[in-house]
Amino acid sequence: MINWFPGHMNKTLKQMQADAKLCDCFLYVVDARCPISSINPEFVKVVGNKPIIFILNKSDLVDKKVIESFKHYFSNKGHRCVSLNAIVSGTSKIIISEIKSIFKDRLDQNKARGVNFILRAMVIGVPNSGKSTIVNNLCNKGRAVTGNRAGVTRSKQWVKVDNNIEIMDTPGVLLPNFDDEEKAYNLAFVGSVKDEVLNIVDVSIRLILKLIKLDMNCISSRYSVDTSNYTHDIELLERIGKKRGCMIKGGEIDLERTAKIVLNDFRLGKLGKICLEKIEIL
Repeated sequence: MINWFPGHMNKTLKQMQADAKLCDCFLYVVDARCPISSINPEFVKVVGNKPIIFILNKSDLVDKKVIESFKHYFSNKGHRCVSLNAIVSGTSKIIISEIKSIFKDRLDQNKARGVNFILRAMVIGVPNSGKSTIVNNLCNKGRAVTGNRAGVTRSKQWVKVDNNIEIMDTPGVLLPNFDDEEKAYNLAFVGSVKDEVLNIVDVSIRLILKLIKLDMNCISSRYSVDTSNYTHDIELLERIGKKRGCMIKGGEIDLERTAKIVLNDFRLGKLGKICLEKIEIL
């Protein structure tokens, strides 16, 4: 089982609970490739009964119909939900509109009184979901430190979005315990768990097997390998490694290098627009 919960994450949760008192709403960033796995039950203690806007980030990596199904899912639970690709400049403006829509009456009342009312929103989510990129997108500046890996943001940051909105960026927080193995691996697949603490050969093999179930052709077409007949799961990774020339002395296949290729290809969308989860809309 995957289990990665550094000490700073527990400290972050406690600090978030304290800072939540200053916030009017929450921007809950989830990875569009695994929205359900991206939800941290621990955040219930932080959010309380305040409004949540779910943000399906990296939506460019998932089929539009799937994105719409998850929008309906969150909407049916009484939450607002938007989808975007935060690395594209200006795409986060929809978030500002949603925040102002929620608090329209309060903003109008204060405007009528000549008061410049400030709304404060906290950005929350698991590591590498794109929280800091969204903050930068909202501000049109590189104020928040970002990186395409887990655990970049390590302290809270308040940034001004416009005359009425301030945003607090927070470090990504994972579940203290992964009771659900499938969700744990989904987060590992998308990079929310540091590769350095994982057996990436095992993770990549599990990813390959899952992708074959979701789309039996995505692996074979990308790497020109036969995925229909094999005795052991590791054979699939070996076939990919051989095709990609990942060889070491003695003619053996460099499994770790091959595993990195597969994981990076998936994370960059080179294997297609794939969501690791499905949701049924009643």
